[in-house]
Amino acid sequence: MADVVRFGIVGPGKVAATHAAALERIPGARLVAVAGRDPERTKSFARQTGARAVVGLPAMLDAPDVDAVIVCTPHPLHREQAIAAARAGRHVVVEKPMALTVRDADEMIAAADSAGVVLSVISQRRWYDAARRVRDAIDQGRIGKPALATIEVLGWRGPEYYALDPWRGTWEGEGGGVLVNQAVHQLDLLTWFLGPHRDVVGYVANVNHPEIEVEDSAVAVVRFASGALATIVASNAIRPGLHASVHVHGASGASIGVETDRGSSFVAGVSEPTIARNDLWTIPGEEDLPAGWLAEDAARLDGVDLSSHFHELQLRDIVGAIRDRRPPAVTGQDARATVALMAAIGSV
Repeated sequence: MADVVRFGIVGPGKVAATHAAALERIPGARLVAVAGRDPERTKSFARQTGARAVVGLPAMLDAPDVDAVIVCTPHPLHREQAIAAARAGRHVVVEKPMALTVRDADEMIAAADSAGVVLSVISQRRWYDAARRVRDAIDQGRIGKPALATIEVLGWRGPEYYALDPWRGTWEGEGGGVLVNQAVHQLDLLTWFLGPHRDVVGYVANVNHPEIEVEDSAVAVVRFASGALATIVASNAIRPGLHASVHVHGASGASIGVETDRGSSFVAGVSEPTIARNDLWTIPGEEDLPAGWLAEDAARLDGVDLSSHFHELQLRDIVGAIRDRRPPAVTGQDARATVALMAAIGSV
């Protein structure tokens, strides 16, 4: 592997700018090409980032100077484009969600495995310090066996959000609503904390967005393979947005959690994320720690571009995985577990 991993981005939209900003700060990584269906939009993005503009993914895959492709296109295109990149021998990074169905995820994994390339899916909230504290407490047995969990994603998306891009809020363009675009982050953390699910009973609804086709709310009860139980409430129909959190309760009776978002979850290229915090922590002897952790995190992140910092941390891991020929921290199989849970809730 060359000293520098050369990236191409397909889909020069809002989240692509987040990736470009993150790559610029990573030694050993360089953005060299961007592909899009709209020539003017693609050229504009290329001028802003110093990359070369090409029209369409096939043209990018014909270029010899692209080692890895970041897929930043609308969700229904992820499967086709990830498989094409893998079959062309390129490492593949996919924005969330990995795919819309388990079958699509399996085909993406199979293509990457067959080609011997790295496949990773952006799950940047796993790099939040507050989320890592939850995972560490579980791994170290400090709450006993995880027994119960709750997800609340209580946010708002107004007409101005759905007007940002023509694909938003449509089945054909987005493939779903709050589950695939907002709550997928918290579902990913839940599977990271508790593992794969076994059974799901779920319902979806459109509460107050008649202008869109997809669901704005979802509820579910989940049983995991480990025996743990969870409840999920996710909505874009709460105005103003309140918060997004994942709480885990152990067999010892201790509870821990992470508030990943204050208010509505941020929109790439439009708003800024908040600093995640451990909003629930009752491990004996540790009850007073969260206030200090929040102060430490705020000081450490002062002056940091929060909108791209955690993408940067994950992309640094991916660059290391490519260069060291090792699995990334978030594998295709990891992301598949999230897709399986998301799809199970939405299909019931």
